[in-house]
Amino acid sequence: MNANKDLSTRERILHMMKTSGPLSAKEITTELQITEMAVRRHIGTMERDGLIESKMIRQTLGRPTAVYGLTDIAEGLFPKKYHSLTLDLLDELAEESGQHMVNRLFDRRKEKLNRRYVDEMEGKSFAEKVQTLSQIQSDNGYMTELTQNDQGDYVLMEHNCPIAQIANQYNHACECELHLFESLLDAKVERTECLAQQGKKCVYIIRQESRDDQTAQVEQEQVSDIQK
Repeated sequence: MNANKDLSTRERILHMMKTSGPLSAKEITTELQITEMAVRRHIGTMERDGLIESKMIRQTLGRPTAVYGLTDIAEGLFPKKYHSLTLDLLDELAEESGQHMVNRLFDRRKEKLNRRYVDEMEGKSFAEKVQTLSQIQSDNGYMTELTQNDQGDYVLMEHNCPIAQIANQYNHACECELHLFESLLDAKVERTECLAQQGKKCVYIIRQESRDDQTAQVEQEQVSDIQK
């Protein structure tokens, strides 16, 4: 651990668990050379924050001992390069089969997400649907904020994009997100700012369509079908 002297005690404990696996309070105390009381104070705080979890292990002699290991939340603190692998695979697919195949993958992902969340919208008012969508996106790491403007339209802001590196190169991912929102909400959704296009956040204006608007849209689609 000499190379990690510049880390905080909490960070050193996490690093130890990452490299050595679950540890007991005594093992942490011995490694860090601090009091057991201080170690247990850190352990209590980290358990409260959801970074570590305990389990009891049986010993050959004596009572079972509690050991502490990382949770999925703590694992997320360590560097990951998933987006690099994803981009490499998408680039290979585009080179092998064309850009349309990459777009098709994003379309299929949108359809899968729609099937996953459509039941959560069932029987809810429009306001409840928008709130539900905001919570879904927040749970998925988008750091959402929901407000209403002077016209009464909902404004959904996403301050983070978990797939930003991918969306920067494959903008169809952003279009699929917009169409997913429209499908789940049965509403008109307009994106006015996008992280993948140099924006500070993604901003969506959500407007409930009136019956007249819906009728006009259906008629327009019918005309388009005839013209085809």
